[in-house]
Amino acid sequence: MIRFRNVSKSFPLTGGGRRTIVENLEMMIPRGRSLALLGRNGSGKSSLLQLVAGTMKPDRGRVERTCSVSFPLGFAGSFHNALTGAQNIRFVARIYGVNEGALMAFVDDFAELGAYLNQRVGVYSSGMKARLAFGVSMGLGFDVYLVDEVTAVGDANFRAKCLEMFERRLAASDVIMVSHAMATLRVFCDSGLVLENGRIEFFHDIEDAIARHESNLAGHRASADQRKAET
Repeated sequence: MIRFRNVSKSFPLTGGGRRTIVENLEMMIPRGRSLALLGRNGSGKSSLLQLVAGTMKPDRGRVERTCSVSFPLGFAGSFHNALTGAQNIRFVARIYGVNEGALMAFVDDFAELGAYLNQRVGVYSSGMKARLAFGVSMGLGFDVYLVDEVTAVGDANFRAKCLEMFERRLAASDVIMVSHAMATLRVFCDSGLVLENGRIEFFHDIEDAIARHESNLAGHRASADQRKAET
């Protein structure tokens, strides 16, 4: 279970004011539901995932977790650029209390980084960092996986391998997924959260969540067109 208790998060805007991600959010996400997280560009979906993961702190309130939650797949912010990929893997293994050798062997085989595993992460390309992050998260086996638009890592063969492994993990795990591809969300998610103007709506049916999101997009476009016509 993941529970938000009176959580608020906002960021300052250039020129004054603040952009609110969530305000006084009270929400419980039970196990056994795979959620699509939908919202317009800039609504704060990635920030909300980081609040769930614990890689970002709320301004007020707290996020409680009674299950293991991954860092967002493809997010390499938890890796130290001055350490090698192998050193980062060992560090993560110690943090999560898993066997270092077993995690190292899994990531070495899965991520296909070769000799770069012994190079500093600071010299990695963004794609290599994503491979490392995906490999580590798959090797750890979380209760809830957080996915933030990481669908294009590596070549076609590697993407197919990622998809196969991800589907195997989700047989016993849940997912909270951000994607602009509605077809992808329909495959992996059965319910949805829609983030709009700092407010979150929960929908038991993924189709209802997608419909609300598309309605929000249409309303935003109509408002923008009206403002243009008035200027």
